[in-house]
Amino acid sequence: MKIARSEITEQKLYLNRREFFRAATATAVTAATAMASTPRILAAGRPAAHGQKFAVVRTSRFSIEQTPTPWDAITSYNNFYEFAGSDDKDLPSQLAPANLITRPWKITVEGECARAGEYSLDQVLDGQTLEERVYRHRCVEGWSMVIPWVGFPLADFIRKCQPTAKARYVAFDSHYDARRMPRSLRLPFDWPYTEGLRMDEAAHPLAILAVGLYREPLPHQDGAPIRLVVPWKYGFKSIKSIVRISFVEDQPVGTYQKVDPDSYGFYANVNPTVDHPRWSQATERRIGEFFKRKTLKFNGYGSEVGPLYAGMDLKSNW
Repeated sequence: MKIARSEITEQKLYLNRREFFRAATATAVTAATAMASTPRILAAGRPAAHGQKFAVVRTSRFSIEQTPTPWDAITSYNNFYEFAGSDDKDLPSQLAPANLITRPWKITVEGECARAGEYSLDQVLDGQTLEERVYRHRCVEGWSMVIPWVGFPLADFIRKCQPTAKARYVAFDSHYDARRMPRSLRLPFDWPYTEGLRMDEAAHPLAILAVGLYREPLPHQDGAPIRLVVPWKYGFKSIKSIVRISFVEDQPVGTYQKVDPDSYGFYANVNPTVDHPRWSQATERRIGEFFKRKTLKFNGYGSEVGPLYAGMDLKSNW
């Protein structure tokens, strides 16, 4: 599936726009700080090289019928703060490939479940039928993509772990290695990156563990080798490079929620009527498009996930 060249922002214009905002920000820094700092030359994101495709991937009935965002954009424009340390979406594609070691990979399962322990990636994938699911992907900053993820229902792995009746929530931790992710130290986060879902959210068939996109294994900058994708929520809920899954009784506090609870709530459901404190969420700009479009409630998945929140005040529980 291809997007016409005319619909894609020229790289030169895109970089110039980013350079403008960087320059505007720099003027607010004191002269002493400016003299002490070393400027970094702006570099464009590096699209991932293509690799071997999965042998068998089934087309999912949950896919939307929209043209996916091109591979080059998906793999060069990323929120992966362990490798950026700021709002720079170009750096992950430059730094993650060499610094994120994905083999061997272990996921620790713990908490209120009968089958706690360490699972290799092969054990997690054992018996799973991979599906391609074309999902909308909405970021809280106002940009969006359409991504053909490859994965399987999170619910399948939850069943394998056999959670107890006390498990009301599922928490996730991402991989973290400060030696290979030094830019992460620029952020006031209590690493590793953590997120969580209510159990019925985690068990919904739209929530998946993704291991690829465009029928190829996940590039490092997109959260290799396994990540969460929850398409009706803002992107920061879809944690990358998972190394720990915990079944817990109390509601977990995500990384963004802990740092800025007034801006990032636990549910993080896409809702155009609830603004971020610093910007409106009513519109979004699809990568590759010039004009903005209206943001859809639950990112357009309302008919599927709306019943999960029946009777809830979605402005208080945001």
